[in-house]
Amino acid sequence: MRNLMTSAALATLMMGGAAHAEKMNIVFTHHSSASNTFWQAVKKGFDDACEKIDANCQMIFTQTEGSVEQQAANMEAALARSPDALLTSIVDDRALDEIIRKAVDDDATVIAVNVDDSEGAAGNARAAFVGQGFRPAGYSLGKAMSRHFPEEGPIKVLVGISAPGQNWSEARGGGVEDFMDDYIAANPDRDISYERIDSGTDLALTADRVGAFLNANPDTTAYFDTGFWHASVARVLKDRGIGPGEVLLGGFDLVPEAVQQMQAGYIQAQVDQQPYMQGFIPVMQAYLANIVGLAPADVDTGQGIVTPEDADAIMKLSAQGLR
Repeated sequence: MRNLMTSAALATLMMGGAAHAEKMNIVFTHHSSASNTFWQAVKKGFDDACEKIDANCQMIFTQTEGSVEQQAANMEAALARSPDALLTSIVDDRALDEIIRKAVDDDATVIAVNVDDSEGAAGNARAAFVGQGFRPAGYSLGKAMSRHFPEEGPIKVLVGISAPGQNWSEARGGGVEDFMDDYIAANPDRDISYERIDSGTDLALTADRVGAFLNANPDTTAYFDTGFWHASVARVLKDRGIGPGEVLLGGFDLVPEAVQQMQAGYIQAQVDQQPYMQGFIPVMQAYLANIVGLAPADVDTGQGIVTPEDADAIMKLSAQGLR
C-alpha cells in the first residue's frame, strides 16, 4: 500500500503538483547583507527554483554583513508566519539552535544552506545541509596555491580569517593551515611559516588590514582569504606598483570582483562553491519533502579550483548570476 501511495504521489509530482491546491511558503534567512555579491547568485537559484514549483518565497538579508543577531531576529519574525520550509545558514553553533528546534517542532522542513553547524546533524536539529565542505576546501586551496610557491628561499604566508568565530571562515582558514602544516613537514629544510589575521568582511576593510600587514611584511609570499575580499588586496598591490604574482592571492567564490582580478593575473587560485546550486537545490528538496515525503539529504556543492585560464568563461556565467 505504501508503494502504491508513493507512486501516486510521484505521478502528481510529474504533473507539476496540480493536486496541491495551496502554494508552499518557503523562507530563506541568512547572515549576509544585500550588498554581498555572492548571495545574489544564491538568490537567483532560490528564485528560479521557487518559480518552477510556484511557491511563495522570501529571502531575508541582514542589514549588517555577518550579523547573527539580525539573522536570528529575521528567523523569529519569519517563523511567526508558520512557513512550510525554513532555509538558513548556521554560522554560530549555539545562537540559532532554539529557533531551529522550534521550527522543526512546528513541522517546518529546515535545511541548512551555505554554512552548517560545525558538528552537523549532531549539533543542530536541521534536516540536511546543502553547501561546501569548508575545511577540505581550504586544504584544496592551499594545495593549488603551493604550485606557485618559489622553489627556493623562505615562504611566508598570511591567512585572513574574514569572520573570526563563524564556522565557515574558521573552517576554511583551518583547512589552509592544515595544508601549510603538511607542507612544512614535507619541506623540513626550508624556512616556511604562516600566521593569521582578522581580515574582515568588507572590501575596503580587508584592503586596509592586509595592506598594512604587507607594508610591515614586504617579504610575504602569499595571502589566503576565506572569502572573496582579497580582490581588494589585488587593487592595493596594483596601486603600489606590485606586479601580478609578486604576492600570490587565493580565496573563495567567483564573484565578478574576484574573477576580474584573476583575469588581470593577481589572483592565482579561487575555490568555487556553486552558489546558484545552494539556492536551487534546497528549494527542490523542501518541495519533495512537502509533496512526496522524501527526507532532505546532504549535498556537497563542491570545492572546484578555478585558475586564471578559466576566468574568461567563468566571467560570462558570473555576470549572469550563475557562478
